[in-house]
Amino acid sequence: MKKSLLVLALAAAFAPVLAQAEAGDWVVRLRATNVAPDVSSNLASQTTASYNAATTDLLYNSTSANLTVDNNTIPELDISYYITKNIAAELILALGTRHEVAISGMGAGAAISDANLGSVNLLPPTLTAQWHFMPDQTFDPYVGAGVAYVLGMDRSLTAQSALAGSQPIRIDRNNFGGVFQAGFDVNLQDKWLVNFDVKKLWVSTDVELNLLNTGWKKIDSLDLNPLVVSIGFGKKF
Repeated sequence: MKKSLLVLALAAAFAPVLAQAEAGDWVVRLRATNVAPDVSSNLASQTTASYNAATTDLLYNSTSANLTVDNNTIPELDISYYITKNIAAELILALGTRHEVAISGMGAGAAISDANLGSVNLLPPTLTAQWHFMPDQTFDPYVGAGVAYVLGMDRSLTAQSALAGSQPIRIDRNNFGGVFQAGFDVNLQDKWLVNFDVKKLWVSTDVELNLLNTGWKKIDSLDLNPLVVSIGFGKKF
């Protein structure tokens, strides 16, 4: 019996350690992240409010024209610091996420001849506070909440028109938004882990048009509100 207990104790002493968190730990994760905007647009109505109904009819030939923003998958790096065993602060960094922007719902004969306006590049650093439910277990789910700061690094778009040529469009450079987060770590040996994470961001931006070089006017209050899904691996230090 004593020999069996000794064998078990030695095996436990030399077994690889799971990536369980302690206060003061740092975690670095590398993830593949899909950013899928859930867009709410008021292009036609806001253009009418800033210009007039005749301009809206001329540009889009429709009262239901809206903007669309496509999805993108990017690499993402995040760094977490464990304030306590259960509470961590996570800073999410990304290289920037580029999205194609287009107009939907235009009618035939609209002055804007190409629905595709170009692309914007957004840098969304995000800070969240997390609660880890089971940091000492292999499966460790968590929830979090925080704030995102969306920086428009490349924010210029163009509306092509056979009547008036290229007309410049831009989005706001900077925006703050709220974030809700849920996910889990799978703690592996030697302080490695696998991570799955879902975030919902609530971010809005204004879209402006400089029609015929008469000055910038808002043509849309665009709610992006992306769902951000990530999977990757990490290491505790």
